[in-house]
Amino acid sequence: MRIDVVTIFPACLDPLRQSLPGKAIESGVVDLRVHDLRRWTHDVHHSVDDAPYGGGPGMVMKAPVWGEALDEICSGETLLVVPTPAGALFT
Repeated sequence: MRIDVVTIFPACLDPLRQSLPGKAIESGVVDLRVHDLRRWTHDVHHSVDDAPYGGGPGMVMKAPVWGEALDEICSGETLLVVPTPAGALFT
């Protein structure tokens, strides 16, 4: 099973290479690929977020950066899972 994870903190996923997930990766049961979203940015600061359109508090992720990343990573039979604060609980 291939799992691609896109994040702005790729080092935070290094512990997945330990214990049971690590054994699954080593044995080839799981193909874990961690991608740094900043790889698809085009500005000098590698910005992945910006102020919301129309103003307001907080920041939002830049759609063009995600679009380029997903276009490169996803294939025809890809299942895309996007966790959001408004999404359904996995438990």
